[in-house]
Amino acid sequence: MVDASRWISGNVAQAQLSAIKEMAVRSARVPGAASLTWGLPSFATPEHIRRAVSEALENDPDAGKYTLPAGLPALRELVAQRHEQATGISVDPERNILITAGNMQGMNTLFHTLLEAGDEVILTDPGFASHIQQIRLAGGVPVHWPLQENSGWRLDPQGLPPLISARTKALVLVTPSNPTGSVFPREHLLRLGEIARERGVMLILDDPYSELVYDADAPCFNLASEAALREQLAYLFTFSKIHAMSGWRLGYMIVPDWLQQQVLKVHDADLICAPRPSQIAGMAALAGSRAHVDDFRRVLAARRELICQRLDRVPHVFEYVRPQGAYYVFPKIVAEHENSMSFALELLEETRVTVTPGSAFGPSGEHHVRMAYCVDDAVINTAFDRIEARFGAVR
Repeated sequence: MVDASRWISGNVAQAQLSAIKEMAVRSARVPGAASLTWGLPSFATPEHIRRAVSEALENDPDAGKYTLPAGLPALRELVAQRHEQATGISVDPERNILITAGNMQGMNTLFHTLLEAGDEVILTDPGFASHIQQIRLAGGVPVHWPLQENSGWRLDPQGLPPLISARTKALVLVTPSNPTGSVFPREHLLRLGEIARERGVMLILDDPYSELVYDADAPCFNLASEAALREQLAYLFTFSKIHAMSGWRLGYMIVPDWLQQQVLKVHDADLICAPRPSQIAGMAALAGSRAHVDDFRRVLAARRELICQRLDRVPHVFEYVRPQGAYYVFPKIVAEHENSMSFALELLEETRVTVTPGSAFGPSGEHHVRMAYCVDDAVINTAFDRIEARFGAVR
């Protein structure tokens, strides 16, 4: 019998598969399960993006080759243009931009660049489950900054300074939030930016969802537009969500001059480069029509209405804060239950409905579940038909 403890590193041995993926795997084993667990958009990659890659593979003999580690120069030029359009901040394609294999790979590369063993990274609580695991795998310590559920899962700027210690390296933000769907107000983001400057904390902005906001009175403010923060801010964008390119594994990172070459060392050792066909797809996404983004937003807004209507019919099972963006809702379990994991497992096994236990997203997530409404309407309706059949409904 092999003694695995001799071979497996402590960081990996103590880690667990993301609960999102664990529930997705379990769901795949249950025939006909209605899954609301994975943030996988139901949309196809837009035709003009697929066509650009098909044509390149047909006509460009280099289309299947490596690129330089930082990515194709033409793509980095487009990224610089897009970033300036979105934020008003000019960046250098050579000195500030790195093309990544999605934000998961980008975040992992950043953490391994920034963290020594025992360094701390502050995360909103609840926050994205995989960030917690990535920090631990890099030897860091996640520090949970509770959001205010009774105020719509808002930030608590006054609660931030006491969490900052001599070991604090960075603060990670996702807005709109995963898992709550909340959009953090501009004034709160500016205040935490001031705190980060005063205390010497790196800001890391993970941006999958900023163009998926549904309420005119809750616009998404991009903290990367603050010039005063550019020397201590890393901005990461992924093509996965708004361009329906989750399987292409493509994103980009915009970082200060002093950081880019350091990140590049880790990126090169880990990956060499993002896949060239995906980079070609990224150029088509940035240079071509963006009509699909409006279409996706419109469909997702309707799905938000649907899932909220269905939640309203089971108030004895869930209480929820209406999400403002992204495509998640994070209801509190008010039905009898032991904890969010046991509730999620019972729901799958007895009702064939898959949700993600809220405990995966930090201590404040316990007794909640995350539901993704990026799936087809039929999946949402089937899931709630089954929930109503089990728990009853308010008509």
